[in-house]
Amino acid sequence: KKSERRNRSKLPRALRGLMGEANIRYARGEKSDAILMCMEIIRQAPMAYEPFSTLTMIYEDDGDMEKALQFGLIAAHLNPSDCDEWVRLAEMSLEQDNIRQAIVCYSKAIKYDPTNVRYLWERCNLHMRQGEHKQCMDGYRKILSLLPMEEGEHFMQLSKDMAKSYFESNDLPAALGVIEEALTRHPDLVSDDVINMAAELYISNHEYNKAIQVRRAPEMETVHVPDSVPVDLKAKLIVSLIHLHVFSPLEVNSTLITGNWDLYLDVSEAYLEEGKYLSALPLLTSLVISEKYNLAVVWLRHAECLKALGHMEAAADSYSRVVEKAPQHLEARLSLATLLQQLGQPKEALKALEPMYDSETLAQDSAAAQKELKLLLHRSTLLKTQGQTEGYLDSMISMISMLLKVAMQRARVAVRCVNVSGETHLRLVTAQSAEPEITDHEAAYLDNTGKTNVLSKDDWWQMLRTCLFTLCEVHRYEETDLLVESAMEFYQFYDNMERRKELEFIGLSRPSWTRTTTRIMLMDNVNLPQLWNIFNQLTTKSLHQRHHRFCLRLLLKNPDNHALSVLCGHNAMVSGSFKHALGQYVRAFQTHPKTPLYSLCLGLTYFHMASQKYVAKRHALILQGFAFLWRYVELRGECQETMYNIGRALHQVGLTHLAIHYYHKALGLPPEKLEGIDDDQVDLRREISFNLSLIYQASGNMEMAHQLRSTYCIV
Repeated sequence: KKSERRNRSKLPRALRGLMGEANIRYARGEKSDAILMCMEIIRQAPMAYEPFSTLTMIYEDDGDMEKALQFGLIAAHLNPSDCDEWVRLAEMSLEQDNIRQAIVCYSKAIKYDPTNVRYLWERCNLHMRQGEHKQCMDGYRKILSLLPMEEGEHFMQLSKDMAKSYFESNDLPAALGVIEEALTRHPDLVSDDVINMAAELYISNHEYNKAIQVRRAPEMETVHVPDSVPVDLKAKLIVSLIHLHVFSPLEVNSTLITGNWDLYLDVSEAYLEEGKYLSALPLLTSLVISEKYNLAVVWLRHAECLKALGHMEAAADSYSRVVEKAPQHLEARLSLATLLQQLGQPKEALKALEPMYDSETLAQDSAAAQKELKLLLHRSTLLKTQGQTEGYLDSMISMISMLLKVAMQRARVAVRCVNVSGETHLRLVTAQSAEPEITDHEAAYLDNTGKTNVLSKDDWWQMLRTCLFTLCEVHRYEETDLLVESAMEFYQFYDNMERRKELEFIGLSRPSWTRTTTRIMLMDNVNLPQLWNIFNQLTTKSLHQRHHRFCLRLLLKNPDNHALSVLCGHNAMVSGSFKHALGQYVRAFQTHPKTPLYSLCLGLTYFHMASQKYVAKRHALILQGFAFLWRYVELRGECQETMYNIGRALHQVGLTHLAIHYYHKALGLPPEKLEGIDDDQVDLRREISFNLSLIYQASGNMEMAHQLRSTYCIV
């Protein structure tokens, strides 16, 4: 009999009377007084467990189980050798759904009573509920070591359950260790199911000698199996003999499992693993022609066997049955496509590599996305070898869009299906509305990590480059730009300086990338006119105004740069900052007084300033404007353009009677002849006649206005 250990009370003698009084008050129902007395005792002797135990009982009577549990835990920690109290607290914890606390309580009880099987069993059950497989199995091992010999049935059942659990968690050595211990400790209680399990484990661990318990298998000449042996054990015996290269007696013994079709597959797979395809084929053929067992996995083994024997057409038929029964079986699809391509059936090969999943499944299931990537990779290779560029690009865009899903959302690029010559193909387009942003960035990162396991980062990069160059070859330049923009949003490409630079050069036809590259070059070569010409072309085509600030910042660093002065003047003029524009144009005029453009810009700036609502010295501004405009005429000479600009300036300030004179003068002059430009593009007669018609219309001369429009403005 186990001797009980009891902690000596740490309650001082002076307080024992008060503790007794508190217990009496509690027994009488005077709980408030009892609580106050217990609190006083705790204040004076905080290491004594008795007041906490009393408080536990008081709150338990009141139904306050949470407080009762807390005080009970304190009491148990102060008196840890009381196993029954720990078990009671574990049960209270379970009532409050606190499984973790219950496990701690049972662990404390086991610490002071390590041979109590009931405590171990309860804790194992709690570990199992928490999904803690290892801790549960450790507890079961402890139970096995404590079970007496008389409880052999219990030992064997627990060993079987543990071995099954270890096997399901892919821990074969542990499963074998448990089952071997059961076979050794209770050999008289070994049943057929235990032997079957042991044989299964040995075969799975490739220990075939142990599976059949023979030491010199290669010298075996005859095999006799009694009829009393269960059929599943017969099958495992045959499998073990096959793996031990004992083939001669098996022609007879294979009939031992006739009628048990599920065991045929085990035997045939053993033949396949040992390369005995001719022996496996009859068994697999028997399975595929049966109504009940012609499953996808059986057809797959049948196809592999036929392929190994060189029967390609028959193997392709078997692979087709696998795909028919299991459409999402990737390996079967790939093998079928390869065989059909070898047999000269390219269309059928492509049909075998059609997408397996819809877009919703691919967005939610990363494993499905990885399988789809592998399928698309083989499909793209097949399409390229067949010279189908459109289909090849469809596969490439599908794969790249799966990798760049988040980046394409940031770049507002979408993939759309379009009809081209009666066939559906994919196109990259600008998304009209912003897609809902991905909030779970960690999940998106893990998703991308899984896809980079299918292909390395370098392979993804080469695939992207190939796709971009192929798009350029078929003159799909806009899609090339969109794909470059999406790739620049992807961190693995953007963080690599060399790859980012290559993407920038590929996307030079896109103004945004060209502008960035040109800016970098301008900062190093600020006096190169060709770069300023390129930059000016970009800014005139772009709808962005970010280049204004760039020019101003660069002007502060290079105040004497002529091109910057002119561009900053143009920017200020367009944005309505006429005084700033005037200052920049004056600087340009001072350095290049013979250039007609700067005289024109200065004159127009003065006229714009004079046209403002609130302005001082309006007449002086107009006079200064005319002075520069006449200088512009002197430098250019009288031509259609100069006369039109004079008339337009007079028209703007309301001097219409003078404007009419110069408009008519401009109408009488021919357009300029410029090399490489059509005359119609520089002919201003439409603009001149329209402005004249507005003046006549405002004065009431509708006939003259109609005549001008009908003569010059009607196409």
